Amino acid sequence: MPLRTGRALTRRQLPWRRGGPLALWAVLLVVAAALVAPAVPARAADSLLSQGRAATASSTESSAFPASDAVDGDTGTRWSSAFSDPQWLQVDLGSTVTVDRVVLNWETAYAKAFQIQTSADGTNWTTLYSTTSGTGGTQTLDVSGSGRYVRMYGTQRATQWGYSLWEFQVYGTPGGNGGGTPPPTSDTPDFGPNVKIFDPSMSASSIQSTLDSVFATQQSNQFGTERDALLFKPGTYSVQANIGFNTQIAGLGLSPDDTQINGYVTSDAGWNNGNATQNFWREAENLSITPPSGTDTWAVSQGASLRRVDVHGELKLDPSGDGWSSGGFLSDSRVSGQIFSGSQQQWMTRNTDFGSWSNGVWNQVFVGDPNAPATSFPNPTYTTVAQTPYSREKPFLYVDGSGDYHVYVPSLQQNTTGPTWTGGTTPGTSLPMHDFYVTRPGDSAETMNAALAAGDDLLITPGVYHLDQTLQVTHPDQIVLGLGLATLVPDGGVTAISTADVNGAQIDDLLIDAGTTDSAQLVQMGTPGSTASHASDPQSIEDVYVRIGGDGVGKATDSLVVNADNTIGDNLWLWRADHGSGVGWSSNTADTGLIVNGADVTMYGLAVEHYQKTEVLWNGNGGRTYFFQNENPYDPPDQASWMDGSTDGYPAYEVAPGVTSHEAWGVGSYCYFDVDPAVVNDHAFQAPDAAGVSFHDLLTVSLGGVGTIDHVINSAGAAADSTTNNVYLTNYP
Repeated sequence: MPLRTGRALTRRQLPWRRGGPLALWAVLLVVAAALVAPAVPARAADSLLSQGRAATASSTESSAFPASDAVDGDTGTRWSSAFSDPQWLQVDLGSTVTVDRVVLNWETAYAKAFQIQTSADGTNWTTLYSTTSGTGGTQTLDVSGSGRYVRMYGTQRATQWGYSLWEFQVYGTPGGNGGGTPPPTSDTPDFGPNVKIFDPSMSASSIQSTLDSVFATQQSNQFGTERDALLFKPGTYSVQANIGFNTQIAGLGLSPDDTQINGYVTSDAGWNNGNATQNFWREAENLSITPPSGTDTWAVSQGASLRRVDVHGELKLDPSGDGWSSGGFLSDSRVSGQIFSGSQQQWMTRNTDFGSWSNGVWNQVFVGDPNAPATSFPNPTYTTVAQTPYSREKPFLYVDGSGDYHVYVPSLQQNTTGPTWTGGTTPGTSLPMHDFYVTRPGDSAETMNAALAAGDDLLITPGVYHLDQTLQVTHPDQIVLGLGLATLVPDGGVTAISTADVNGAQIDDLLIDAGTTDSAQLVQMGTPGSTASHASDPQSIEDVYVRIGGDGVGKATDSLVVNADNTIGDNLWLWRADHGSGVGWSSNTADTGLIVNGADVTMYGLAVEHYQKTEVLWNGNGGRTYFFQNENPYDPPDQASWMDGSTDGYPAYEVAPGVTSHEAWGVGSYCYFDVDPAVVNDHAFQAPDAAGVSFHDLLTVSLGGVGTIDHVINSAGAAADSTTNNVYLTNYP
């Protein structure tokens, strides 16, 4: 396995600039210069600091063109001023920064004469750039200065209209007067109070006491603020681990078999009278489990992950007493005996070797599983794809024999079956822990962005982190990895986290909890208009869960927007809450869960629920989805409140007009209109009738007959209603 042990050799020291071609030319120019000139210090990569920050302006043409539209990352929205001189647009970066570049993307109404200015207080301004011969279009200005506020001050318009900017982008480094200082890193970091690390020298009774204490807090703590990671160093343990909400249990070896649990690793539903349909937000990974009775129980629903486990025996996926359960995700694992899915309404299994499979309710999907049952949808409801075409397993933390920590980053895999680790070490790269800034609860977005701007990766330890600025992932192959359901809450309507249009960026293991002020989007992969191919090193987002409401009022227009080509999504649950607090048609508002603009994007194990308009909108060509689970919003107050133009309701999954290639396997949508059972959704799926667009194994369900879905896809398929609850369609067209 490739190991990187010296800081000088890591990717962080390369003089990358934004964008693949620019990065390549920058490296070539540096090498050429070194042959003819003395070495000079490389310029540190700058970061986009303005996106999602608070913006104000001297005026607006109308409410349709607010100042915020110039810093939202969307080149289809703009700020436009009144038709007079002078006018200004300014952005508050939240703290003093070093500014070295400003990009203005003008609409037709541009400035002939303007200045770029900075200020520490928003009152006293210093001019960094001035011109009386502005050209319009896209202007990239190299500047040098510092300040918290940056503005464009226009003194002469080039047209009879006002000043209008599609985007106003400020680049630099956090911290003024010479640039921000990234926080310290270490190979043996302090992971903070919410990470419990066990080793074989500890007594079984003390370990068991800690496990029991965490479970006592988390068993029914669905919307609490506590977060926990339970990590076991390589060795053998005789313990019973019950896993509740907001908890991750994981081994710290390079292989699951390095950490042996002679006992149970269990998720059950005693807290909810044997009903596991709310067993969300929990994870188990990188462990070998030998259950004393021969059967381990992992009864979960959405927002749960079981990865890299080696179960010596059988695995039961529904709760004790065979109560209800509603979805889950299993990947890169081995189970020696039978997997009994029991009451699981839907389930996704990928790259897992198991003895046999039993049972299934509505939608069980197998991809790259060597012993999976054959496709037999809808009786039984099995959909099987022989190979996983394009995937990357999630990075994981491990410790070596010297006590140093590392993060292992599995490589891109194509056309695979079975687990990555049963034939030896998973193909990939080991990163030293000093490549990562390890957060502590209470860390600010500014601190985390300083680390990202310096080229560090982020390991976000368990806790709830309020963000007043967007976390900006701008370097190739940069990783943001959470532990213990670490939670990001964007305040003031900012985007929680975004990536640039670079190779290999990864966002993993996070819960994104919408704030009380509407965010235009919560997560953005790639910048709007991204066109670079990342086929050889794709961006990926794994085990990321979005929550809008439930623990209080939350608002977000769109949850996840994927702009980068070739992005891989793996086990995503995007949820507008249907229970908890802050829940209501006009309270936890959210239009769309997923928008895909990039080409050749692949999704495995996608669940999107209860959004108020089209729940998934796929605009890019070459898309593939393996397993989709959806529930329409429960709470439209009446039909008139839930209309897509003149059409009843909105599709759960729409492939946009003009898309010529798209394919999906094992997709289901359910309705339960409990506020007004007379509400109708005309169709669950919508797609153009094109030769390259096809769906396999679709279903609609009227849960308990409460509400109606008239058609499965477009005008095909019978109605799911109080008479016929379940409707199946094997292929479309």
